[in-house]
Amino acid sequence: MSFLKHLFIALTVALFAFHAAAEQELLKDPEMYEKTHYAKRCSEVKYGAGFIDRIDINNDGIPDAVTNSSEIMCDGVRGPDCTAEGCPFNFYLQVKEGGYFMIATAQMYSYDFIKRFGNMVFVLKMHPRYCERDEGAAPCEMTVRVRGTKFLTISKK
Repeated sequence: MSFLKHLFIALTVALFAFHAAAEQELLKDPEMYEKTHYAKRCSEVKYGAGFIDRIDINNDGIPDAVTNSSEIMCDGVRGPDCTAEGCPFNFYLQVKEGGYFMIATAQMYSYDFIKRFGNMVFVLKMHPRYCERDEGAAPCEMTVRVRGTKFLTISKK
């Protein structure tokens, strides 16, 4: 083989190996993953009833998971990562082969998961700045749909 052909094959193999290593590792269970994280971080940790929702967020028939950090009590502090802009919510998709991967983290106040035009969508209640409004204005309500592994914004108000 020519030198260029060897170089091409070597680069192709290297690129595929890099891509495989860069892929996100699947989690067995996002609830246990997050609880392990907070157990390391906090001396005493408690979880509220709304800490995790197991819902099908991308309409594929497989239950996914959403965690809500405002439901965590860490060393006596409720929602240790919450700010004036809300609390972190983590969104995990479950794959049919088993396991989960995180597709998004959003800093927000809350969400509703409702059916609109036959599809399940999120109505995310967020800080007013996400709708280009000043602080103190009404919260932004962003309607989004999860298609595949991406959040698609339908509307903001």
